[in-house]
Amino acid sequence: MSLGTKSSSSSGFENTSPPEDYLNKIKEVRTLLGPLTEKSSEYCSDDAITRYLAARNGYVKKAAKMLKETLKWRIQYKPEEIRWEEIAREAETGKIYRSNYTDKYGRPVLVMRPSCQNTKSPKGQIRFLVYCMENAIMNLPDNQEQMVWLIDFHGFNMSHLSIKVSRETAHVLQEHYPERLGLAILYNPPKIFEPFWKMVKPFLEPKTCNKVKFVYSDDNVSKKILEDIFDMEQLEVAFGGENSDLSFNFEKYAERMREDDLKFYGNTSVSSTSAHFTNSDSEVSDTEMKRLEDIPDVKIKNGTS
Repeated sequence: MSLGTKSSSSSGFENTSPPEDYLNKIKEVRTLLGPLTEKSSEYCSDDAITRYLAARNGYVKKAAKMLKETLKWRIQYKPEEIRWEEIAREAETGKIYRSNYTDKYGRPVLVMRPSCQNTKSPKGQIRFLVYCMENAIMNLPDNQEQMVWLIDFHGFNMSHLSIKVSRETAHVLQEHYPERLGLAILYNPPKIFEPFWKMVKPFLEPKTCNKVKFVYSDDNVSKKILEDIFDMEQLEVAFGGENSDLSFNFEKYAERMREDDLKFYGNTSVSSTSAHFTNSDSEVSDTEMKRLEDIPDVKIKNGTS
């Protein structure tokens, strides 16, 4: 069952405007979810429901169940309350950061450098990734729902990766940020990465795997993927671009993120463990969680809607 989107195999760009037949499906998902609090409703826009429908191949009941689980996760994990000061330690080496350029489609770009891994805590690493995802989403232009990942394997060795963190990363991204990834470009992955990729690939849905592109600096065919989606004058030299002025500066990036926290959330200090989480806020969350728990799980038989 197709969403009816058009996609470029190399750019990963998709026009995610819901087709006419999806309007009824969106209404059906809303009916299955029932009344929501104002906060939960923020994550159930038509565009959001369309992404969940796309992730479940248009099946209404599967999409509703998936979205219900995300709403419960957001109540418990509170990703929108993570602030820069909480995860700044994870960001010191530039292992993940939002670049100051976009691709040709206006998609934000998250640059990732596995060799810059600087912590051992899976919990902290996932929380940092969630912060980066939330920040990239908040910086999406009005006509865009997706982002691009640029993963630089310079200096990489197997000690920089963890099966546990990779599996949890795949789970969080696929279950709670469906259709947010437009394209993931793995730049110059070494031979030793291949066994790891074979271990991780089963955790990924086929649709996600299709968005992963291997690009090598000595392969003109794969390099064309970058040329198709980026202005090479803006792209940094580390990825074969012409911009030699771009390099990660922790102090400047920290200032950008604090400004974003203030711009989007009105503060720079609230986190999921903050004392600013009042009793009334807690009561609302508890009530919403109970209501979501009380929604009967949709019975799905033989892959039907």
